[in-house]
Amino acid sequence: MRAVLLLLTAAFLLAGSGCGGDSADKGGPVTLALDFQPNPVHAGIYAAEGPDLRVRVPSSSTDSLKLLATGRADLAVVDIHDLGLARERGEDIVGVGALVQRPLAAVIGRPGIRRPRDLEGERVGVTGLASDDAVLRAVVQSDGGDYSKVKRTTIGFTAVPSLIAGKVDAVVAFWNVEGVALRRRGVQTREFRVDDYGAPRYPELVLAVERENARDMNGVLAKLVAGTRAALADREATIDQLVEVSGADEPLVRAQLGAVAPALRPPIRLDRRALEGWARFDARFGILERRPDVERAFPP
Repeated sequence: MRAVLLLLTAAFLLAGSGCGGDSADKGGPVTLALDFQPNPVHAGIYAAEGPDLRVRVPSSSTDSLKLLATGRADLAVVDIHDLGLARERGEDIVGVGALVQRPLAAVIGRPGIRRPRDLEGERVGVTGLASDDAVLRAVVQSDGGDYSKVKRTTIGFTAVPSLIAGKVDAVVAFWNVEGVALRRRGVQTREFRVDDYGAPRYPELVLAVERENARDMNGVLAKLVAGTRAALADREATIDQLVEVSGADEPLVRAQLGAVAPALRPPIRLDRRALEGWARFDARFGILERRPDVERAFPP
């Protein structure tokens, strides 16, 4: 299976070689920092990994931006809200591709939470990030609920155990990771995805780079497009590879890949309308102080 995946990747690279050079655009191997521990969102990255593309796993979800800022990574997977916040701090980091084509955030609650406005008076776990509060407010208000009546409690990144233990009645988490993990453990939940409740369909995870290096990434982006297509074409090989690099259980990886695969298409493409929707959402719900300039944040 691994051989099939490599052959598919090579075929796609040859077919798309006219899209822009190779990693020699920047004069050597490119180091790409992930946003989180390896999981199926990164399927195309690992399919494209090789001598010209090195993958670095951060110790926490915010480290990819730090690695980029300090020159220890050339390209980074970042949450689109974190990209906006970095730009508000004056960092000239820009987006050059979309790893997924829709939001991954959701409010996930116990079965008794039949609709978002039922969260009034209930305890909802959030990580402490501003984007969690925005997601929760959008979901509740879109159903006519009173966000001020929701009892928010900071739980960090312990959504799964906190919900299982009954410490909270719902959590703000990623439906493709924590949502799948909860179902795999037999936990019954209600899931309210933010783009079904008040948010536009923006790309949750984007590929970011220092502006001065943006044009050097054309070859890498072409490899990632090919890698994503290859990874989706041979799911079994992709699952084997992700199990190897992550150490996660095969059934969990299989379920997560099945859940997120539709969001990986079309691979890496940036949709201007979706980005404008993100800019309005982040300004409206207070993630960012002002509406970002999409043309500056995601240069053509």
